[in-house]
Amino acid sequence: MVEQLPSPQGARHFALAMPVTDSAALRDAASTILKRSSRLDILVNCAGTTRFVRHDDLDSLDDPLIDEILTTNVRGPFATIRAFRHALAASDDGLVVNVSSIAAQTAMGSNVIYCASKAAVDNMTRSLARALAPRIRVVSIAPGLVDTEFVKSMDVDWRNGQAAKTPLGRLAYPTEIADGVIAAATLLRFSTGTVIAVDGGRPLL
Repeated sequence: MVEQLPSPQGARHFALAMPVTDSAALRDAASTILKRSSRLDILVNCAGTTRFVRHDDLDSLDDPLIDEILTTNVRGPFATIRAFRHALAASDDGLVVNVSSIAAQTAMGSNVIYCASKAAVDNMTRSLARALAPRIRVVSIAPGLVDTEFVKSMDVDWRNGQAAKTPLGRLAYPTEIADGVIAAATLLRFSTGTVIAVDGGRPLL
């Protein structure tokens, strides 16, 4: 996969394993990046996990699942930012993008704790934007339901119903979420501590 990426002006890509639940591995990755590149311009926290549990089914949302979601979705981004803070600061214009969800606002999503985890991410975005300014900006990108291969594998009627509940009449394309990240990096350069929605207006209904 790395070999397929374009390499303008002789740039070289490389891949590193960075499990967000392993703080030591994150620190090692940050050290490797600093040795190879001396700085880091953009960090995108997009790792996450969940499982569908009805919001009224409290018993099925058991402690191991709660711990897994919170460890991955909340501690993970924080630990990653903590590990890469000095590399981002070396850029003097570092950017952290936390991939959140409109579930943080609507409290509707795959389960109660998933929604809570994304609300925590948005709160953390604001706190760290204040703490790390002015050398590092921190923003959240909050997608609505994205038409990934995973979503396409679900019940067609459910998927169509979700699209019908979106004012713009469809689900988000994965490329539109990437466009939000690119916009935060290249166009919204005076924005920090904010949540950028890419949701087709879903919370309006």
